[in-house]
Amino acid sequence: MKSVDRHKPLTIGEVSRRSGVAVSAIHFYEHKGLVRSWRTEGNQRRFHRDVLRRLAVIKVAQKLGIPLAGIGRAMDALPANRSLTAEDWKQLSNQWHEELTERIEQLTQLRDQLGDCIGCGCLSVDACRLRNPGDQLAEDGAGPRLLDPDGGEDRPER
Repeated sequence: MKSVDRHKPLTIGEVSRRSGVAVSAIHFYEHKGLVRSWRTEGNQRRFHRDVLRRLAVIKVAQKLGIPLAGIGRAMDALPANRSLTAEDWKQLSNQWHEELTERIEQLTQLRDQLGDCIGCGCLSVDACRLRNPGDQLAEDGAGPRLLDPDGGEDRPER
């Protein structure tokens, strides 16, 4: 069995292979400040091995639906010069637990309201709390005015 030098930095290709994250995604995460590298004299990126754990945390958080901005804020609160610890993960997971609980409550409320809206058929009557709260579109007449907010085919001609 080959001995691994745990202090030897990793190339971006090694990070990609070991983490299962595409090189382009690693570049993107670096651009967003989620991971850090440095350049060799030959201008090649090198990463400390702790980047593997950071990438794993990023991927888990994304799978949970945490936006990258939220992941970045959470990672900014942690020391950048060491591997993430179990205590760090506990801090992150507690924070994200609260966010996920809020999102679940919002989605449950949306799901429960969605049944009322589907029955209306046009999404512009006063009962639609999702697309036309308070029947704001009533003054423009009947019809699905907001189905395509970008002005596509569903938008009525004026």
